[in-house]
Amino acid sequence: SGPGTNTISKLQSSQKLETHRMLCLKSALKHIAARNSFRCFSSSTISDADLVVIGSGPGGYVAAIKAAQLGLKTVCVEKGATFGGTCLNVGCIPSKALLNNSHYYHAAKHEFASRGIKVDNVEVDLPGMMKAKSDSVSALTGGIAMLFKKNGIISVHGHGTITTPNQVIVANNDGGRTTINTNNIMIATGSEVTPFPGIEIDEETIVSSTGALSLQKIPKSLTLIGAGVIGVELGSVWQRLGAKVTAVEFLNNIGGVGIDLEIAKSLQRSLTKQGMKFKLGTKVHTAERTPEGIKVVAENIKKGKTEELVSDVLLVCIGRRPFTSGLGLDNIGVTVDARGKIPVNERFQTNIPNVYAIGDVIDGPMLAHKAEDEGIICVEGIVGGVPHINYDCVPSVIYTHPEVAWVGKSEEQVKEAGIPYKVGSFPMAANSRSKTNQDTDGLVKVISHKETDRLLGVHIVSSVAGELINEAALALEYGASSEDVARVCHAHPTVSEALKEACVAAYAGKPINF
Repeated sequence: SGPGTNTISKLQSSQKLETHRMLCLKSALKHIAARNSFRCFSSSTISDADLVVIGSGPGGYVAAIKAAQLGLKTVCVEKGATFGGTCLNVGCIPSKALLNNSHYYHAAKHEFASRGIKVDNVEVDLPGMMKAKSDSVSALTGGIAMLFKKNGIISVHGHGTITTPNQVIVANNDGGRTTINTNNIMIATGSEVTPFPGIEIDEETIVSSTGALSLQKIPKSLTLIGAGVIGVELGSVWQRLGAKVTAVEFLNNIGGVGIDLEIAKSLQRSLTKQGMKFKLGTKVHTAERTPEGIKVVAENIKKGKTEELVSDVLLVCIGRRPFTSGLGLDNIGVTVDARGKIPVNERFQTNIPNVYAIGDVIDGPMLAHKAEDEGIICVEGIVGGVPHINYDCVPSVIYTHPEVAWVGKSEEQVKEAGIPYKVGSFPMAANSRSKTNQDTDGLVKVISHKETDRLLGVHIVSSVAGELINEAALALEYGASSEDVARVCHAHPTVSEALKEACVAAYAGKPINF
């Protein structure tokens, strides 16, 4: 060591101290930035897209996948955190999970003994049931994300606004902004809950279908405003789990508009037997929160008699309306009718030729499978195909127990149209598989043309109606007669034999087994 060693040592110590000071300063600045929530939001541009799909519900995500498979550079804009829209997140999928599992509970509680199965202390684990529902939703929404990645679809999460016929600007959920330049735009934004004037929904005690899927406890009593598809399905869930359910319906039938009235009566008998109560032809005037619960004032339209119903929870389910506001349709002059729906032609084009619309935002029943088919057909048309869809062959299903399903025309619609017709029906009580399953509620009703025997409509009430209706849809799509279906060999014993028997009754006048 020499005289310079001490100088070098002092210099190194000074450098270390300065480095330490700088690290402390950077750390302090970092904490100050975090405390002040400082954040930079980025902007980006996607150019040369062939198609932008706004909405990733059943119609939108299926259309996006088909477009990518056909070689189009496709972008899908979704305002929610997950894909799937209402159907997968707060509609079809979670409701079916609750319907299925509540049915198992109800069967264990009330039916197992008659089937020779003894169980004690059957209880509802509501958090566990809700977790099973959420797991199903997560698996399916995650599946869409995987399919988007597999097919090379660009996804943007945020609210999309159409600024020109060839541009969509997205206010990203993370605070940024994405500008998408595109050749074509598809509006697949679905629908939202129709509000009831004067009734404020809090999703706790006064709920929409969304809140009814996530109640924190089983209500002792539940009132439904509306006994359509959503009302009877969600009413069934909570009735099975122990709630006393009363449905108030403006129409004189349950099941909504379009259901065959004989079928509606059959479903009502089954649900009444299970414990649900119905007040049909009844108008709701008001609903208010009181110390005793939610008080609904309703009036029987025919009798003019007013009554009060008090319950723990009120479910408002009077239908859904198209979600078309805030999309920038005015910016480019897209026509919207008085109901908020977008008129389209047979190629699903709006009045702006390269802007398309499908699903709940256009005319027709608000059904996920209808939207899926429209999405595929629309995309095929964009690449030069010839679009075709037969709306008479789109089935409808109510997932109660028994289920209700139909395709084609109801008896009332056939009568109104002045079409000569004949009816064949067959009760589930005479079906061997239904007998062995101890599940005999319901019937199959077939309507065919009186002169040509061509099938016009098929209506089913059965535990497996939602599966069975697809055979009928196929028959209608290919223009089959009731005799065509009757002469197809059906496996024995199956519930499907009831459809065959009803077709035998329609064309020959009498079934074999009844």
